[in-house]
Amino acid sequence: MTNTNNKSVSILELKKFFNLSQATGDENSLKRRVVTPEINRPGFELTGFYKRSSLKRLMILGDKEIAYIKTLSEEVQIERFSHLINDLTPAIIISKNHRTPRQLRKIATERNFPIFRSELPTYRLMVDMIGYLDEKLAPTDNYHAVLINVFGKGVLIIGESGIGKSELALELIRKGHVLIADDRVVVSRVHRIIVGRPPELLKGFLEIRGLGIIDIVQMFGASAILKESNVDFVIELEKWNPKRDYARLGVEDPEFQDILGVAIPKIVFPVKEGRNMSVLVEAAVTDFTLKQMGIDSSKTFGDKVFNHIKGKNKSKKR
Repeated sequence: MTNTNNKSVSILELKKFFNLSQATGDENSLKRRVVTPEINRPGFELTGFYKRSSLKRLMILGDKEIAYIKTLSEEVQIERFSHLINDLTPAIIISKNHRTPRQLRKIATERNFPIFRSELPTYRLMVDMIGYLDEKLAPTDNYHAVLINVFGKGVLIIGESGIGKSELALELIRKGHVLIADDRVVVSRVHRIIVGRPPELLKGFLEIRGLGIIDIVQMFGASAILKESNVDFVIELEKWNPKRDYARLGVEDPEFQDILGVAIPKIVFPVKEGRNMSVLVEAAVTDFTLKQMGIDSSKTFGDKVFNHIKGKNKSKKR
């Protein structure tokens, strides 16, 4: 597992993706980079309050900011804009195609600072921009694992090399389940959700020892793969250890896999000859789904045993 969280997005990427109209700055200014998905609407800064200003955030000027700027004298505007336009702030975007204030344009031109205009209303621009940056700047890890969608749940299958992860994935695909990634899974955290996808080079391929590389689309059709999936459940395969006390009744303390700070439910499957692992995975995912719905078979069985013992004790007292 390797961590690749030092991400950034260039202003040029933002300009192209959102079709922004550039008001100031040349091509060199578009090399500036956004390093945080948080957005700044500089209301306090425009009043002259600069403490705790988040200068590294992308800045958006909406109706209120533009209206307030019009109430300021040119001298005050120059002072306030000189603070907003700096080496840390990636860019300024003005919503609803408002005209760029003259003094803002002048200072930005002198400093080769990028200012853009967007047709979108402020709230829509902020939602779209934060969503885009959240995905692009999401913390990311790489797992040596298989990610497969079973009954609508993203199942991350982990375990040491050679344990049979890819072979298990092939069995599940033959049963109609859907492959997302084999061998290496790129996982990203978006809010409290973990999303997994394959590296572009490995998309749609499965490696089976002794057989080689299998093209899943050619063998099973385009519906046998997905480009990404949430990671809902983790199954760890390990060699059968007779000394280990594996879960039997399901009432033991639940296990979790920490992925980028999110606790994902996990179950450990001992690999042993004669065990039908694909059936066990299907059963585990079904049981997991039932528990999410409030149906816990282990608890129901425990209650039945308790009531049975309680009934026997009552009979003895009589």
